[in-house]
Amino acid sequence: MILEGKARERAGALALEISLADRPDLDEASRAKEERRFVGAPLVVAVVSRAAPHPKIPEWEQVLSAGAVCMNMIVAARALGFSATWLTGWMAYDGRFRTAIGLAEHERIAGFIHIGKATVAIEDRPRPPLAEIMTTFPE
Repeated sequence: MILEGKARERAGALALEISLADRPDLDEASRAKEERRFVGAPLVVAVVSRAAPHPKIPEWEQVLSAGAVCMNMIVAARALGFSATWLTGWMAYDGRFRTAIGLAEHERIAGFIHIGKATVAIEDRPRPPLAEIMTTFPE
């Protein structure tokens, strides 16, 4: 699903509306964050997974392929000179938000791919050392 132009603002307004339903006392900074959630890049692609029973393709493989779509979109965008990032956030997991943007009950958001041109250097977040997360199968 493509979010561009005013659609990005509309998606942010939906996010704010749902947030306020859950937390009516949301402070002004949090309100602004929700409202501006999708306007940081000129293009946001919501990658939608429609995993379902299939005689040849396990559902898990279908879910993984949606993740592969997200990563390949980032690689392709960066290869073309754009900046891109893969985000989810609470909206990807909230049924009210998914319904509000027109998804069916069985559809899930694998990620929101934000694509544009960076205006400042992008800092990577801290990552765990590889030795802490990798194992080797013994010979």
